[in-house]
Amino acid sequence: MPRKIFNEDHEQFRTAFRSFVEKEIVPYQEQWESDGIIDRELWLKAGENGFLVPMAKEKYGGLGITDHRFDVVMCEELARVNERGFMLGLHNMVVAPYLLSYGNDEQKQRLLSRCITGDAILAVGMTEPGAGSDLAGMRTHALEKDDHWLLNGSKIFISNGILSDIIVVAAKTNPDNPHAMGLFLVERGMDGFSRGEPLKKMGMKSQDTAELFFDNVKIPKANVLGDPGKGFEYMMEKLPVERLNLCIDAVASARTALDLTKEYIKERKAFGQSISKFQNSRFKMAEMKTEIDLGFAYLDRMIEQVNENSLSAADACGGKYWTSEMLCRVVDECLQLHGGYGFMDEYLISKMYRDVRISRIYAGTNEIMKTVIAKAMDL
Repeated sequence: MPRKIFNEDHEQFRTAFRSFVEKEIVPYQEQWESDGIIDRELWLKAGENGFLVPMAKEKYGGLGITDHRFDVVMCEELARVNERGFMLGLHNMVVAPYLLSYGNDEQKQRLLSRCITGDAILAVGMTEPGAGSDLAGMRTHALEKDDHWLLNGSKIFISNGILSDIIVVAAKTNPDNPHAMGLFLVERGMDGFSRGEPLKKMGMKSQDTAELFFDNVKIPKANVLGDPGKGFEYMMEKLPVERLNLCIDAVASARTALDLTKEYIKERKAFGQSISKFQNSRFKMAEMKTEIDLGFAYLDRMIEQVNENSLSAADACGGKYWTSEMLCRVVDECLQLHGGYGFMDEYLISKMYRDVRISRIYAGTNEIMKTVIAKAMDL
């Protein structure tokens, strides 16, 4: 089904970014999987090519592009090759907007340029060992002093946890109000800030996911984003775009799985004919194509809404919930159509099966997504 949201500029950009992916990412994916982390050099190369934080204004070193569709293109192209370690969407669409929206001019001048060149990799610290989707239950806290804040606590499941240089960390700032939080910019090398070993995971092996620890970390007041009591509101404002980012990956990844499977079943033969000729194969492929087309329709409307600054929390949750469930169904069915070969590591569908299962959990579990939708329905 043709997609009308992209114009010639977007497609030209897609061609350029696809070339970058084929040259700088695809040849190294197997090694990064083995290493458990991607090469930091990739971030610098992305910066050189103008792929990092393109929405930042030119005076900070960005391109001043306010059209989210260029970020969408990059996310889709990474999904096309199932690249899970290079979290460009997290850097561009999830974390950088906190700086862009709530950072003051001094913070932007000091930090954004490094994020744009790739010298500084971004991460965000919300989830804790005892508080996942329930942000109000977090225990990390910050105590205000004369010219700084003292940050104590820990975060877990942090993407870019090892490579990150600037982490937006959420912490409670008023013990009497569970929703009074601040967002603090923790920088690599700050005294009292440490990282655990990369976490061993079922999938996404090249993503350096880690636990972060804060032991009386002295945060200068120049590293507080906006009002130190409004961090919860800031996160609620930005979460819809984070969930849009996951929707982009989910639908594009489902298409990748379908394309892989189409190629496989046309080549694989059983009982004297291509297995693509069996009714079961044809019906399953038709069902999955229809679901993916429906996903793109929902996704493209969300993209239009985010460009119009009208994407609601409930719509974003609906998109995240449905597309991630659809992705897992599609990848599971595609693996089944691969037969025994789908269980072999040498086939990409096997890796995708392990990688995509997290999509129903991170950035808020799908059960939380349904809770938000129900609340918006006044239930």
